[in-house]
Amino acid sequence: MAHAHKLEIFRGLVKFKSNTQKIWGVLIFLTIVTAVEVGLGIYKPEPLLHKFLGMKTLNWIFIILTLVKAYYITWDFMHMRDEVKALKRMVVWTAIFLILYLIFILLQEGGYIEGIYSTGYIKRDF
Repeated sequence: MAHAHKLEIFRGLVKFKSNTQKIWGVLIFLTIVTAVEVGLGIYKPEPLLHKFLGMKTLNWIFIILTLVKAYYITWDFMHMRDEVKALKRMVVWTAIFLILYLIFILLQEGGYIEGIYSTGYIKRDF
């Protein structure tokens, strides 16, 4: 028995008649988000170049738009919407754990490198 995929995006706000229409709809959405990213990257509006939480607002917008694109690619093209809740949680929590681990490693190594540059003294020799 064939499994029917849900033919809607944006939590049911936009509904399609076939899988082909849904693919085109998601593709158009992702294209628009990418065009916004490229436009912001080319023009770099002055109000978005101010710092917010240690980073430029423009960089925060890029990060958020990239996460939106990754979410929709995974959710619609990889059919995560049709999976059981446990698999969805497993994928999300694994990604969160790996990102937090990467941040920890970058902070540890960054602190070490900063210490070498500021004091000229090697604390650990691997």
